[in-house]
Amino acid sequence: MHQNVQQMNMKGRMQTAMAKKKRHSRVEIASKLAQANDLATQGKLQSEIARTLGVSVMTLHRWRKAPPEPQSAFVATHDMGLSDRTSAGGNRIAELQLENARLRRLVTDLLLEKIKVEEAAQSQKSSSDGRKRASR
Repeated sequence: MHQNVQQMNMKGRMQTAMAKKKRHSRVEIASKLAQANDLATQGKLQSEIARTLGVSVMTLHRWRKAPPEPQSAFVATHDMGLSDRTSAGGNRIAELQLENARLRRLVTDLLLEKIKVEEAAQSQKSSSDGRKRASR
């Protein structure tokens, strides 16, 4: 019995320690967002996705809304000084990266809207099923 109490305390400490972690690295966020997008394409609900990733729905939404890191833009602007041809190519790359970031945000917003509509439809369906059973 004493051993079970110790195991429960250990689990509680581990959960508390996990709950105290407030910051995720950029790499962790990127991998979790990719995982979230995969789960969303499989038709998982937003709440299920957040639970699977171990974050709140709000955190997931905030991560999706955040602009992508300007790391790749730095590389494009850093390479522009090499030659005129590279400079023009660098500008084009920077433009494409900006467009890509905008499109990614648009897709993310649309996925969030789709998830909200699916959740509303599912909750409406389950509530109408409950009414049908109650009227019988």
